[in-house]
Amino acid sequence: MPSTRRPTYKTGAPAGRGKAEPASGRSDVISASRPAPAADVASAPQRATDNVLSFPEPKGRRIRRNIILAVCIVAALMAGLLAAAVYSPVFAVQTVSVDGTKMLTPQQVQDALKPLHGKPLPQVHDDEVKQLLQPLVQVKDVTTEARPPSVLVVHIQERTPVALVKQGDVFQLVDVDGVQLGTTQEPGSILLPVIDGGAGVIGKELFKAITAVLAALPADVLARLSDASAKSVDAVELKLVDGQTIVWGNAGEKELKAKVLEALLKAPANPKNPVQVYDVSVPRHPVTR
Repeated sequence: MPSTRRPTYKTGAPAGRGKAEPASGRSDVISASRPAPAADVASAPQRATDNVLSFPEPKGRRIRRNIILAVCIVAALMAGLLAAAVYSPVFAVQTVSVDGTKMLTPQQVQDALKPLHGKPLPQVHDDEVKQLLQPLVQVKDVTTEARPPSVLVVHIQERTPVALVKQGDVFQLVDVDGVQLGTTQEPGSILLPVIDGGAGVIGKELFKAITAVLAALPADVLARLSDASAKSVDAVELKLVDGQTIVWGNAGEKELKAKVLEALLKAPANPKNPVQVYDVSVPRHPVTR
């Protein structure tokens, strides 16, 4: 069987020989070697990874990483500032400014809100302020405004008195809900009508019908009333200080009735035929007689 070895040619002196022959008379030596078996090649150590090429990081990925890092830093700083604002005594309440009071005095509101002094402004909420002002029945609603570093502004919305209710020797001021807002012994000094029936009518159906009507009237018309009464919820009547009677009827269409009555009261009076009754129970067809 023919040999599969491939001859190789080496130039120079063979190993183990003496000096090489002169160049002019050198002889070429032919030698053959067997190729290494495949198993030997597989078992050879892997080439070192020193020659592995490294590619630079894509620019887009580097920018995204920097943006995320910057956002995290800013968020951490904001969280620190927020915590400092919420808990720092630098922003503690030192002054309470009050507006919107008529029946109450600003000092009454400030006294009720003394527990808020020293509390950081961001921790003060409207619900807490309302709770502290609950004993002041004149307060209907309240909103607050923080003015750093230490001022809390309190906007008061008071209940509106619409009538007086006689109880013994005094008269109680009441709003449309029947909340008693104060007392007076001189009803003439307050331009509000007196509701007939005494304090026992407060909260009853007739009382609610009357106060609903009074709440719909403009302030200038309300100031001209002397008293208000109702035989039923559908038969509310008002009296003017000049003696005229206003037949109102029920509480339906009270806004339209109020506008019609205001227009009738502004009409020029006729001395020869003075009006004694203003009937607005059917507001689209009012009657005077």
